[in-house]
Amino acid sequence: MQIRIESIEGTSISRIVLTGRLDIAGTQEVDLKFAANTAAQRKSVIIDMTAVDFIASIGVRLLITNAKALSAHKAKMVLLNPQELVAGVLKTSGVDTIIPIAPDLETALKIISG
Repeated sequence: MQIRIESIEGTSISRIVLTGRLDIAGTQEVDLKFAANTAAQRKSVIIDMTAVDFIASIGVRLLITNAKALSAHKAKMVLLNPQELVAGVLKTSGVDTIIPIAPDLETALKIISG
């Protein structure tokens, strides 16, 4: 699992690009850096899930835990463009009721803006 942090020009929003599998090994690889760039920053983030091809329950937990921490500080997390299999897991597990899912960056920015 790889993680890359980008700034979205003209905003204070970060885009976190995940690549690989959010299984046990993948989640452990990115857990600390993910938390440091989401919940610890206390500002809204977009999680680019385009290149995540698998998510296990531990990956779901990573997303929910950090999204709830952000919410406590009035910040938002939006999941961007998950692949069909990953989107299915997120919807079946109810993650989409806690963390909005956007099909594109423009929609994600609108969700964050309110």
